[in-house]
Amino acid sequence: MTPVDVMTGKAKALILDRDGVVNLDKDYVYRIEDFEFIDGVFDLCRDAAAQGYLILIITNQSGIGRGYYTEEDFHVLTGWMKARFEEEGVTVAQVYFCPHHPVHGIGKYKQDSYDRKPNPGMILKAAQDFDLDLSNCILVGDRESDMKAARTAGVGHTVLYRPEEEPDIQTRADYVISDLGTVLELVTD
Repeated sequence: MTPVDVMTGKAKALILDRDGVVNLDKDYVYRIEDFEFIDGVFDLCRDAAAQGYLILIITNQSGIGRGYYTEEDFHVLTGWMKARFEEEGVTVAQVYFCPHHPVHGIGKYKQDSYDRKPNPGMILKAAQDFDLDLSNCILVGDRESDMKAARTAGVGHTVLYRPEEEPDIQTRADYVISDLGTVLELVTD
């Protein structure tokens, strides 16, 4: 059963980008042996779940569209990743992905998809699927395209994760952090 906010009657979610937030971004990660979780991601998700947030992941996966790996490869890795979250006491409610790329996609994958960030399609699908109050949701991403997608969709709290602090970074994010452990402190205080 989806947790519901008593004030709005709708669910709230912690929405995470995958590459660069859940795992180290090593360019087109699709094999289990190359997947390395980022420090603090399990703690963040456990804490968020304890506060009634659904855990959702949204990810551009143009490596599929470019022919570097298949959708099946992605699903195998995703199943393994979700199982690792479960072992850590976290349920990932859903993983949304976009395999398309408007320039570098091959065949059916060469298209400008509304789901591909910076477009908000994946977030809006999640909002519909889980009856989310987007104004009460948090999105954590590592790129400006994540922030733009969140803003366009109406996500209430945007957090740009940069493990190496960058002074004076220009961003649309509400917060810029270098430690995932600070997300909920910033947003829920």
